[in-house]
Amino acid sequence: MYAVAINGSPRKGGNTELLLKEVLSELNDAGWETDLVKVGGTAIRGCIACEQCFENKDNECAVKKDKFNDIFAKMLTADAMILGSPTYFAAVSADLKALIERAGYVAYANDHAFSGKIGVAVVAVRRGGATHVYDTINHMFQMSRMILPGSTYWNMGYGLNKGEVMEDNEGLANMRHIGKCIDWLARSIQPNIANFPKG
Repeated sequence: MYAVAINGSPRKGGNTELLLKEVLSELNDAGWETDLVKVGGTAIRGCIACEQCFENKDNECAVKKDKFNDIFAKMLTADAMILGSPTYFAAVSADLKALIERAGYVAYANDHAFSGKIGVAVVAVRRGGATHVYDTINHMFQMSRMILPGSTYWNMGYGLNKGEVMEDNEGLANMRHIGKCIDWLARSIQPNIANFPKG
């Protein structure tokens, strides 16, 4: 099985990246193939509403000048995707928001291409606003007919400066637990995924 974690933070080695690595470590231990992809700081643009994806139906966005299509191809291949963002003014980072807009729309245009995949939101936060970030990511998952596992709390880690999230023991435990939940859920649904309702 394959999981892709997408880091919406432009900060290399920052708290969002550390949280995503905690989730992936559990999946690696369970034998998954994993990828950590950085979208933060890549200047990915938002959806321009050209609707070419509905005409072309080729599992690509018509805008080819950024890294979107490369990242989207990994999302299509993945059994599980983990989208992580820092909390910027109580919202997801601009780059992750752009990815969400386009990925959700292109998947919808291509016969709900994310149907039956597992989706997990991960949020790094200094103090407040993380719930809105968490909801924003999960809204795309839910509208894309994906399956969202729960954990012991919302998937948030607290810290401001690089590495401070590693002092949030409850947050780290939650990340490890959600990794185990992804693995359990994927193994549970794998035999029946072909029967996932499309219409």
